[in-house]
Amino acid sequence: MFTGIVEELGTVDLLQRQADSARLRIRAALVVQDAELGASIAVNGVCLTVTEFDHESFAVDVMAESLDRSGLGSLVQGDRVNLERAMSAGGRFGGHIVQGHVDGVATIAEREQQEHWTRVTAAVTPELAAYVVEKGSITLDGVSLTVAGVTEDTVTVCLIPTTLAATTLGIKGIGDNLNVEVDILAKYVERLVGTSTMTKESV
Repeated sequence: MFTGIVEELGTVDLLQRQADSARLRIRAALVVQDAELGASIAVNGVCLTVTEFDHESFAVDVMAESLDRSGLGSLVQGDRVNLERAMSAGGRFGGHIVQGHVDGVATIAEREQQEHWTRVTAAVTPELAAYVVEKGSITLDGVSLTVAGVTEDTVTVCLIPTTLAATTLGIKGIGDNLNVEVDILAKYVERLVGTSTMTKESV
């Protein structure tokens, strides 16, 4: 489990496509300090398992499902990526409950620069927007954010300078993709309400 608080910006060293997966190697300094085989690291919000590591990089295997659901397959050498290690049992909950299971991809539609912050609007599918509420939580490229506005096909967030400097959200522009994970609580509520309705109708 993660919290959506990015620890480090890593750099893609290699993305090697295979028949139904990809091999990804990322240069990083912080997240490899206590790395071990089998450890979980979120890369742009996608939970991946460490298969190799040394003091300056780590490698992961990305299966077809993750490639289809996220923008990881479009990464190229030199791209920056958001990195977060799995939350420790005694860690602080700085963001919200993030599983690292990406639901889909959004596209940046607008960036509005203010004096001390930036408003970003991303185009999403109506299926994803249905799980988003104003002032609720959403994860974009692994970053836990508060929703400033939502329509049937867009989500708007406001970014402070610290977030812009510490994550890929500061370097991505209009037309760029963002991995989206909606709040898991919304999906559980939908499932429970749907099950309850079905049960009543079947009685």
